[in-house]
Amino acid sequence: MPDITLLAVFLPTFFFVSITPGMCMTLAMTLGMSIGFRRTLWMMLGELVGVALVAIAAVMGVASVMLNYPDVFSILKWLGGIYLVYIGVNMWRSKGKMAIIEGQQTPNVSNIELVSQGFLTAIANPKGWAFMVSLLPPFINVEREVAPQLMALVSIILFTELISMMAYAAGGKSLRIFLSRGDNIKWMNRIAGSLMIFVGVWLALS
Repeated sequence: MPDITLLAVFLPTFFFVSITPGMCMTLAMTLGMSIGFRRTLWMMLGELVGVALVAIAAVMGVASVMLNYPDVFSILKWLGGIYLVYIGVNMWRSKGKMAIIEGQQTPNVSNIELVSQGFLTAIANPKGWAFMVSLLPPFINVEREVAPQLMALVSIILFTELISMMAYAAGGKSLRIFLSRGDNIKWMNRIAGSLMIFVGVWLALS
């Protein structure tokens, strides 16, 4: 059984980390603004799978190996960053699948693309790997079975990440409602596009 005391300390610790602005939170807010809260859930699904993979790899020691080969991260970061910047530029120009078009309820972007965005952003963030490596091991009690403890910790991580992303996406949707009043669609695309470009550059240069 997991150590209840350690879990009680881990929950507020990781929730504080999750709720602070980061790449995935900014992406959730941006997508909430451009495609709405419900469609953004697909991005969240990909991000949660990526975060779970990183957390499990951190405990298993895979992350320490990955961090010793920064070239792997560089390729993932730059590919993901360039892709997000490309999307952001198109949104700024009110073009592409992610842009908001007047008379169109939500941009026509596939669920697979949204899942891929979330997954790539999660696994291509070297700070996320380093954070998991430094945070998770101290909360593992070596005198107990590792699997139940890992399952409990990953469940907490995914729960807090989901709640945080939902809050950011809801904020983005509210901002969309505010900006959609009057002739503000162009500016909505520019704000969402700028945020997407910011996330792409952040991912590439982190």
